[in-house]
Amino acid sequence: QVLVVESGGGSVQAGGSLKLSCQTSGYTHEINWMGWFRQTAGKALEGVATISTGTGITDYTDSVKGRFTISQDNAENIVYLQMNSLKPEDTAMYYCAANSRARWTPSLRERDFNYWGRGTQITVSS
Repeated sequence: QVLVVESGGGSVQAGGSLKLSCQTSGYTHEINWMGWFRQTAGKALEGVATISTGTGITDYTDSVKGRFTISQDNAENIVYLQMNSLKPEDTAMYYCAANSRARWTPSLRERDFNYWGRGTQITVSS
């Protein structure tokens, strides 16, 4: 079992930056991929970024490329999402997720992650 806990949410003006953190605990040695997802009311969950815990391979959804950076501290079992040049459309509940199942390529699909945090709210005002 893996516990996933996000932190770092808050409110910021457009153009600003925020950094989210995701702490995992438990059977962390089983985690192969970590991901960040987001969801706004009435919309489907969207995969934002993912990183391989073993190789460091990353992938991003197109709307955040060049603005968001996912990184990790494997010694501390923490994954970060640095968000720069934030836009009002980035406003959402952000969720961190972990995948302990074998996978060789990055995925931003909800079904490819089996442990989830409770989320942290990001609000970007114009």
